[in-house]
Amino acid sequence: MFKILKIGSAFIGIIVGAGFASGQEVLQYFTSFGHLGTLAAIISTILFAYIGMTLTKLGSRIQTTSHKEAVYKISGPYLGVVVDYIIIFTLFGVGVVMIAGAGSTLHQQFGLAPFIGSAIMTILVVLTIMLNVDKVIAIIGSITPFLVLAIILIGVYSLLTMDLSFTELNPIAKQQDSIVSNWFISAVNYVSFNTAVGAAMSLVMGGAEKNERTATLGGFVGGLGLGVLIILSHLAIFSKIDVVANFEMPMLKLIDDISPMLGIFMALILFGMIFNTAVSMFYAFVARFMEMRTKKANIVIIVTGVIGFIASFVGFTDLVSNLYRFIGYLGLFLIFALIYAPFKLKKDERNQAMEEAASSKEAANK
Repeated sequence: MFKILKIGSAFIGIIVGAGFASGQEVLQYFTSFGHLGTLAAIISTILFAYIGMTLTKLGSRIQTTSHKEAVYKISGPYLGVVVDYIIIFTLFGVGVVMIAGAGSTLHQQFGLAPFIGSAIMTILVVLTIMLNVDKVIAIIGSITPFLVLAIILIGVYSLLTMDLSFTELNPIAKQQDSIVSNWFISAVNYVSFNTAVGAAMSLVMGGAEKNERTATLGGFVGGLGLGVLIILSHLAIFSKIDVVANFEMPMLKLIDDISPMLGIFMALILFGMIFNTAVSMFYAFVARFMEMRTKKANIVIIVTGVIGFIASFVGFTDLVSNLYRFIGYLGLFLIFALIYAPFKLKKDERNQAMEEAASSKEAANK
């Protein structure tokens, strides 16, 4: 049971980065559709439970140490190339968004220049990635429960203290910018985007667990838990949309209004969750190309971190709005591959069993 919760917690930690934990993703993907955004959040929850379960199951079955092996096995040689490069692009792109988000977090809460928070995050990420994957998973999972508690607190408080009804808030919510124009497409695009974000590290994480059932349940629990957090975050922001609409970090604003001390605590949690996702993205990015914990890998980690830091100056909100939508559409290729994956693996196992039986029969005849 502990291992299941550990994997589930780590899965949430991989997905939940600057955009989600800050509320900016939830605002643009769900709350901007008002009442329909709630339905979109429920659809995303169901999809996340399936995707989380499939990713960790595949990783455990293949015992992979990099997403490349798993992607080509489930997608084939042609679609595999497309999916592989989509994941590579996503890993680096979202890593950059995390660095930008770190700068925005410390700027909003403490008034520091954005580049300071981004620089601190870059240094921490580079140093952490030089550890082994088990330690990385432990770090990722350890911070997640604090975020879960914070979101529950914010959600309950916001719903109990809302000044206007959801019907009155609905027009205000619908005035906010949306990632895409349709609520259903937005729900699918969000899952697709996050699948592209979390696939590489989730496959590696599943590969670190030899018991396939444990890995599968861990992914399911993580996906379901992530969906519940989305629903809670959406309702919290929706209930206070008249207050938080103009803030880059709406969830941070909500808890800061409850108590400035809690605001500082939330800023640290948010910074930790950004750190989680940044580590996951850049670790999986470098692991795709070379063996980790080598001198060459360490040099690539440092170079990647410096390039990511420079690229982060585009700005947090703009990166979330433009990059995430694009990755969401690209990620549909991966969604299709994952839906097809269980059938392909069963077919491969059947063919392998038939080949082994034929080989045994031939050997016996000789």
